[in-house]
Amino acid sequence: QVSLTEFGGGWVQAGGSLRLSCLVSGRLFRTYTMGWFRQAPGKQREFVAAIGWNAGTRTTYADSVEGRFTISRDNDKNTAYLQMDSLKPEDTAVYYCAAVRIITPHGNADEYDYWGQGTQVTVSS
Repeated sequence: QVSLTEFGGGWVQAGGSLRLSCLVSGRLFRTYTMGWFRQAPGKQREFVAAIGWNAGTRTTYADSVEGRFTISRDNDKNTAYLQMDSLKPEDTAVYYCAAVRIITPHGNADEYDYWGQGTQVTVSS
């Protein structure tokens, strides 16, 4: 069984930055496409960003975070990252990382097999 654990959530003022980390158990990390999703109170879970397996040369982002957020991965550390800059109050949500064994990253949450427990990000105005 694969487990995912998120780190790095917290509180920040608008315009600030946070970096989220997602540690994945096991030895197959480089074979997973990794995704980040978020869910704000009263809203559905939405896609944020995803990075393809192995070298992670393929990435995709939601329009709402394009240019502000950067997804990356370190296969030696079994960790995926989400660097969040120029944060806005509307970025406030619980952020989840997810994994699936496919090559091409995408934002369809239903196709991700493994999920973390989530970490809260709060951006104040």
